[in-house]
Amino acid sequence: MTKKDIIENVATASGISKAAAERAVNAMMETIKESLASGDNVQLVGFGRFSVRERAPRKCRNPRTGDVVEIPARKVVKFKPGEPLRRAVA
Repeated sequence: MTKKDIIENVATASGISKAAAERAVNAMMETIKESLASGDNVQLVGFGRFSVRERAPRKCRNPRTGDVVEIPARKVVKFKPGEPLRRAVA
């Protein structure tokens, strides 16, 4: 499913125009992105929780050359699905 498909489904389900649905979907995605960028968690009850985790620096080996490569620390987004979503998928 693509973003376009989500917009069409939101427009159909809520009885609004595709343009209004697109603005709503974009606003929601932007809000989630800004919250995660500032370090906040985003919890959507019944769907799941997005959180930001700090990943430690580590060393890996380049399989092609065998050289050791240092991978710096970074932040990653973690998603934990809610119970209703887990049951729906299972």
